[in-house]
Amino acid sequence: MNKTDKILVAGAAGMVGSALVRALLAQGYDNILGTIHRKAPDFGPTASGRVRLESLDLMDQAAVRAFFEKERPSHVFLAAAKVGGIHANNTYPADFIYANLVIQTNVIHSAYQVGVQRLLFLGSSCIYPRECPQPIRESYLLSGPLEPTNRPYAVAKIAGIEMCWAYNRQFGTRYLAVMPTNLYGPGDNYDLQTSHVLPALIRKAHEAKVRGDRSFTVWGTGTPRREFLYSDDLAGACVFLMGEAEKIETLFSDHEPPLVNIGCGEDVTIAELAGMVAEVVGFEGEIVFDESKPDGTPQKLLDVSRISGMGWRPGVALPEGIGLTYGDFVKG
Repeated sequence: MNKTDKILVAGAAGMVGSALVRALLAQGYDNILGTIHRKAPDFGPTASGRVRLESLDLMDQAAVRAFFEKERPSHVFLAAAKVGGIHANNTYPADFIYANLVIQTNVIHSAYQVGVQRLLFLGSSCIYPRECPQPIRESYLLSGPLEPTNRPYAVAKIAGIEMCWAYNRQFGTRYLAVMPTNLYGPGDNYDLQTSHVLPALIRKAHEAKVRGDRSFTVWGTGTPRREFLYSDDLAGACVFLMGEAEKIETLFSDHEPPLVNIGCGEDVTIAELAGMVAEVVGFEGEIVFDESKPDGTPQKLLDVSRISGMGWRPGVALPEGIGLTYGDFVKG
């Protein structure tokens, strides 16, 4: 990517999209276009004249096509998605598969129609089988049954990977799919009905501390293991991949999908995570585990040797990242 290329971040108001904009700004890119569907984030004084945000319903096929025809970006980061935790996925499975299929189909196809050669599609580690060998290699895709609690979302993301691969093979594009591990960071969703585990723990621990409660409750047994990556680290990895055309060229073949795992290569139990959050928040009471609630997948640790071999490493350790995220939560 050249510093003056028009770079589109689809979903620039979300946690990942806003992190992508920050990463692009930090690396000197001067022509950033973002789509939003809610209140625009404040990217600070350095964004003036360098970031333009447009309100766009990515589920409206005609509107997306017209937007791409008008703007004709050279590079696209597809960060827009409908996301949520176990409760949200269990409660709204139709919403999750429909919204994600429509958003990614509209953006990927419109990008192709106006000649975009480089696109990065953001998926999720839930695409991999529930009972997967650990750590999870990219080659394990479609090698076994998915986790039932988020199967509709996972199937949608798998379709996005397949779509990128199909367009590459048929049309010669260079569309890349990255599968991040569990993400957290500024701008996360702290709604207990729809959030992922780490922001939910932050809210529970904070509110328990404020109320003076003696305990707060965590879903499940606390034994599942999860890997976590700070959102700005993910964004840095994505910009790195889009800027390293020679290093990723081997990913584009007829034999396997153009897929890259992004994570830190280390995991913790949910119980350990809850303890870290309680320490950062300053909650000194008991953590209670509700074993009547689902655990989800027993372990999800990504094999990150592919991107590590290209020279990328994360920079924010989990305790530090929790502290930064808690600061964002307190600011509101």
